[in-house]
Amino acid sequence: MTKNFSQASVQQRRRRHASGADAKPSIAPHVGTLVGKVVSDPFCVLEAAMKFTVARDVLAEAVSWTARALPVRPASPILAGVRIKAEGDELTLSSFDYEVSANSHIPATVDEAGEVLVSGRLLADISKSLPSKPVSVELDGQKVNLVCGSSHFTLAVMPLDEYPLLPAQPTGIGAIDSSTLSQAVSQVSIAASRDDTLPLLTGVRIEINGPAITLLATDRYRLAMRELDWEPTDTSIEEVALVKARILQDVAKSMTSGAKVEVGLSGESQPGASSLIGFTAQGRRTTSTLMDGDYPAVRRLFPESTPIQAVVDRHALLEAVKRMSLVAERKTSVRLAFTDGQLVLEAGQGDNAQASEAIEATLHGDDISTAFNPQFLIDGLQVLDTDYVRFGFTHPTKPAVITGQKKANEGEVTQFRYLLMPIRFGI
Repeated sequence: MTKNFSQASVQQRRRRHASGADAKPSIAPHVGTLVGKVVSDPFCVLEAAMKFTVARDVLAEAVSWTARALPVRPASPILAGVRIKAEGDELTLSSFDYEVSANSHIPATVDEAGEVLVSGRLLADISKSLPSKPVSVELDGQKVNLVCGSSHFTLAVMPLDEYPLLPAQPTGIGAIDSSTLSQAVSQVSIAASRDDTLPLLTGVRIEINGPAITLLATDRYRLAMRELDWEPTDTSIEEVALVKARILQDVAKSMTSGAKVEVGLSGESQPGASSLIGFTAQGRRTTSTLMDGDYPAVRRLFPESTPIQAVVDRHALLEAVKRMSLVAERKTSVRLAFTDGQLVLEAGQGDNAQASEAIEATLHGDDISTAFNPQFLIDGLQVLDTDYVRFGFTHPTKPAVITGQKKANEGEVTQFRYLLMPIRFGI
């Protein structure tokens, strides 16, 4: 049965683990004989033997991926470890910090089956630095010996019996193209807040409605929405999940090698929501607890229509805004004045540095002038994958809708929409 991990329970488990209350009973303090070896150390690892050989590149990539989410300052030192299990003809590498788990399977030549826990970041650094030769790893008491060519390393063993059990992988509810997922997450996550005082806004809301998925994120000054298709196991499925943007970004970036990514949800905590999300692709599995709380109803912020629309070459505008931002001091804006056939950009004011530039633009509707945070505008322009960008306006002081457009005389591409709040002139 899959455990239900809520955001609150994660914190409780971390505190319990840090105090030792979550540790499993250990037989290690009791002196005895195990597989011909005397056990008297309270940190003794019960697996007395383990030996395997693995390709250097395969090991380095797997360890790097598994250790990527390890906490910098773990609540308990044990959570900084990566568990290695050698069995059959493969290795299983695992990490878990009560919020995110990672599990990777790679082929190996296993001479002696066993299991061990070592420092994840240290093993990742060592693996990346090794020469391109087979890597031999052997457990020797409280040490792990690693040999690659003429390089020899010895790693200290961590107490495996204190390591927490990883959550079960949630039941798969559908699959999505890995490149589509990666692009969609990169587009939406730019709008997620980085302010931890508003934790809900640091997440990405995932809305699943049959064969369609919608991703939403906002920091109150901008809103990003991406709609995409996927392959659900049940076409009538309706689910909602809220995942931390940084976790979703990491998953999307690290699971691009396969054609499909399987998505799973489990542990319903309230109607229409789930407490654990999982992703599986190419021998890699990861889970994350979901965020608790009611995400604001942001879809309604998009206007039903925009009577004023302007189309501009995306690359030309992006480069122009970057130049303008050089003289736009902190918290100041880049001003945009749209007229038929031209867009004039300005930045700076008074006795400070100033800049202006004009580029071609097509305007439908009345002339309009507005101003945006230059970095927010750059973020939106960078994640578009079309040659042209379309601005939709209702009023100079109201948010603008930014979408892509493949050609100057074609319709807009609405799968990705970016709502950007203007700033007052002179600020």
